[in-house]
Amino acid sequence: MEHLKKATNRAKGRRKFLKRTSLAVGAITILPRHVLGRGFVAPNDKINLGFIGLGKQSAGLARAFTENTNAQIVAGSDVWTTKNAWFKNHVEKVYADKRKQTGYTAVSTTRDYQALLARPDVDAVIIATPDHWHAIQAIAAMQSGKDVYCEKPMTLTVKEGIDMVKTTNKTGAVLQVGSMQRSWQKFQKAVDLVSKGYIGEVSKVLVNVGDPAIPFNMASEEVPKEVDWNGWCGPAPLLPYNYRLSPPTSEKFFPDWRKFRETGGGILTDWGAHMFDIAQWGLGMDRSGPVRFEPPKDRNAVRGMRMVYENGIELIHEDFGRGWGVRFIGSEGTLDVSRQYLETNPANILTAELEASNTILNESRGNHYQNWLDAIKNRSRPICDVEIGHRSASVGNICNIAYQLGRPLDWNPEQEKFIDDKEANKMKKRKYRKF
Repeated sequence: MEHLKKATNRAKGRRKFLKRTSLAVGAITILPRHVLGRGFVAPNDKINLGFIGLGKQSAGLARAFTENTNAQIVAGSDVWTTKNAWFKNHVEKVYADKRKQTGYTAVSTTRDYQALLARPDVDAVIIATPDHWHAIQAIAAMQSGKDVYCEKPMTLTVKEGIDMVKTTNKTGAVLQVGSMQRSWQKFQKAVDLVSKGYIGEVSKVLVNVGDPAIPFNMASEEVPKEVDWNGWCGPAPLLPYNYRLSPPTSEKFFPDWRKFRETGGGILTDWGAHMFDIAQWGLGMDRSGPVRFEPPKDRNAVRGMRMVYENGIELIHEDFGRGWGVRFIGSEGTLDVSRQYLETNPANILTAELEASNTILNESRGNHYQNWLDAIKNRSRPICDVEIGHRSASVGNICNIAYQLGRPLDWNPEQEKFIDDKEANKMKKRKYRKF
C-alpha cells in the first residue's frame, strides 16, 4: 500500500523536525503527546481532536465531543467541500453557543486527510468514513502518533483487522471502536447475567441483524462538483456516482454504501458490529470467535448462517421476531436484549439482585466517548479496544465470505485462517485500487 508507506515516511520526517524545533531556544509551541511521549497531557488539559469523514455519522459524534470539555475539535477532513464547510460552521457555532466563545474560529478543514494527520497539534482522530477507508486511515493515524476513535465495523476485511491490531500494539496508540453498546448499562447488565450463569449453561445465541453485502448495482448519476469522487472511492473500485451511495449535505438519510461489497459489509456487518459484539462479549469470546461457519442451503437466503464455537455453543444469524437484537438461550432460561428491550424468561432472572462482585458496569456509565478520552489520558485500554473490534468485525466479515461461497468453512481463530480452503483464505483481504 504505497500511500501508507508515504504517510509513514512523512510522519517520521515530522517527528524529526518537531524534535529539532522543540529544542530551539524560546520555543513555546505546545507539542502533541506523541512527541513528548505516550501519556503526556497538554498544559490546557484538553485533547485536540481531528475528524476524518464529515457525513451524517459525524454530526452525532461532533455533538458528543463538543459537549465534552476535556477535548477540543480543531480540524476536519472530507472529500466534499460542502461537508467541510458545514462541519466548520457547525462546530464553531456549538462552541460559541455552549461555551460562550464569541467569534470562535479555531476549526480548520481540508480535503486531504493526510494533511490533517500532519498537524502536530492534533492529538487524536475520529474516523467516520465509509468502511473501505477505515483501516487505511486508522493505520496512518497511529503511525503519525495519533490515538484513534474508529467507527464500527472496524474493518472491511479480516486482514485489515489483523493489520490494525499489529499497528496498535506496535505504536501504543489508544484505539476505541464505535460499538458504543458496550458502554450502555442495559447491555452490560445483560452480559453480566449471561456470563455469571443466571440463565444457566448457554447452548445457543440468536442474533438478528440485516442482510449480507451484495455487489454494487446502482444507476450512474452526474458527479457533483463539490466532491472528489476518485478520492471518495479511494482503495475501492471506481464506482459510478449515485446520491444514495454518498449523499450531499442536504440529505439526512444514512448512505447506502453500507450495502455493497465494494464499500461495506451489508447491514450484516453494519449492525453485526453491535449485536455480534454483544454475543461475543456474553460468551467470553472477545478475543476469539467461532470455529465453523455453515451457510443455509438456499444460496439466496439472507438469514440462517450457523456458527459454532469450539465449546459447542451455536451462534445463529436468525430473525427471532424482535428487530435487531440478541437472544441468549440457556438451560435455566432465556435473555433478550436490544436497544428497545432487556427481558428474561422467566422474568425473575432480570430482577435478581446481582452480587457486587458480579457487576461489570463500566465507570463511564454510558459515555463511550469519555471512556476513550479517559483511556488516552491514562494510557489504558478502552472498553472496546482494537482486538475486540477486530474479532467482532471478523464474525460479520467471515459470514459474508461464507454466504458468498455457499459452503461450510472451518476457521482457526488463533491463526486467523481458514482450514484447507485456499479460496476462502484469499478472500480475507482485497487488492486496493491505485488512485
